[in-house]
Amino acid sequence: MNKPHLHFAHANGFPAPVYRKLLDRLGERYDVGYIDAVGHDARYPVTDCWPNLVDETVHFIEARYPEPVIGVGHSLGGLLVLFAALKRPELFKSLVILDSPLFGPWRARGLLMAKAFGMIDKVTPAAQTRRRRAEWPSVEAARHYFSTRRLFAELDPQCLDDYAEFGTVEQDGVRKLRFEPEIEYRIFRGLPHNYHRYRGLLQVPAAYIVGSRTHVVGESDLAFMRRHFDMSVLTEEGTHLYPLERPLETAERIHAALAGLGQRR
Repeated sequence: MNKPHLHFAHANGFPAPVYRKLLDRLGERYDVGYIDAVGHDARYPVTDCWPNLVDETVHFIEARYPEPVIGVGHSLGGLLVLFAALKRPELFKSLVILDSPLFGPWRARGLLMAKAFGMIDKVTPAAQTRRRRAEWPSVEAARHYFSTRRLFAELDPQCLDDYAEFGTVEQDGVRKLRFEPEIEYRIFRGLPHNYHRYRGLLQVPAAYIVGSRTHVVGESDLAFMRRHFDMSVLTEEGTHLYPLERPLETAERIHAALAGLGQRR
């Protein structure tokens, strides 16, 4: 029996192969595909609200899969599969969104104001992206450095290894970040402020899995998802990076979410 097709979309700054432990577990049940690093194809430049990145996602799905897919995305990736499903619902069977910044109207207006008044770097991680270290003498040195950073403190050890290996590339005798910092910066600055305008228009069954200790969304945002997008909301232990902190548990939670969506159809 053929496995259902699952398209995975990664978070900003985390190339898809970094999620190897999660994707390998999902691969036991699904035919998993992904774009290695969204935003690095010159045909799809990063602009405000990411319309070209949505097109990149749509075009990849059209070319890669012979039938509608399950769309799963973390952070940036969750927004991309959501907007792709809003634009081309016939390409999707269902969605599972992992701790993505889906804001209700009040927070969305605040985001728009931050853009208008040049404050967007202060309300997103954009400014931090420009200050981060971007090269190391070896994979081992990169791993040691990442292990000292608070952001990665709870990462699963294999995921930390994979971030050091697949999140960097050999270039000019050193290891440099695979995800170009300037592209990561522009993606953060373009964080969509218009998601709430699509209320009531999602035609694809969807679930949202929120991290129990996330800083990204609040109860009002989750209530907006439930009410206006008919999303099921589940919780997974961890921070915003829980897919890389608890990859095996996250895979099981995704499967459970999909089973729940199947019962609703």
